[in-house]
Amino acid sequence: MNGIRDLVRDIFIEAGAAEEWIAYEPYLPGYYRPRKRWDMAVRYKGVLVAALEFKSQVGSVGKNLNNRFEEALGTATDTWAAHSKLSAFGSVPPWLAYVFVLREDVETERPNRSISALFPADQDFKGKSYSQRYQEMLRRFMIDGIYQAGWFITTRQDESGRVSYAEPLAEATGKAFRAAVKYRVNQVRGLVD
Repeated sequence: MNGIRDLVRDIFIEAGAAEEWIAYEPYLPGYYRPRKRWDMAVRYKGVLVAALEFKSQVGSVGKNLNNRFEEALGTATDTWAAHSKLSAFGSVPPWLAYVFVLREDVETERPNRSISALFPADQDFKGKSYSQRYQEMLRRFMIDGIYQAGWFITTRQDESGRVSYAEPLAEATGKAFRAAVKYRVNQVRGLVD
C-alpha cells in the first residue's frame, strides 16, 4: 500500500498541498475511544484537510469482509462523533477518504451466498459478489457522508504474472478522487487564508 499512499500524497501536492502538511500514521482524537491511528492526515494551519485510510484485501475475503466494513464504519463514526460532540477539529468539519485495493480472484467475483437474516435483509445485496459488496459499501459510505471521498481499485494477475488494475466503481475512480482532493484543498485554503 505504500505505492498507493505515495500516489495519494502526490495527488494532494498537485492539488496545492505542501509536503509538510502531510503526516503518516498520525493519531486523531476519537469520541468512543481516546484516539485512532489513521494511515495519513493532511493538516494546514491547524485545520484537518483530510484523514485517509488505506486498506487492501488479498484472499480470505469471505472471512474478512465484515471486519473491513466494521473497521471502516467504526473509524469514521468515531471521528465524526469527536467532531460533533467535542469540536475536536474546530470549526471546519473533517474530510475523510477511504482507499481500497482488492485483488480479483474466483472468490471475489463469484455471486455470493444467501443474505437471509432473522428479519428481511436489503435485497440490493442479493446475488452480489464480494467485490460488488465492497463497492456498494464504499458507495453508501460516500452517499451518506460517512466518507467524503473514496478510491476503489481491483487488481488481477494473469498466468504470466502480469498485474492489471481496474476501477469498477464510477464514484470512486482515481479521476473522481483527484477532483475531490483538489476541491477540498481549495476549500480549506479559501477558509483559512
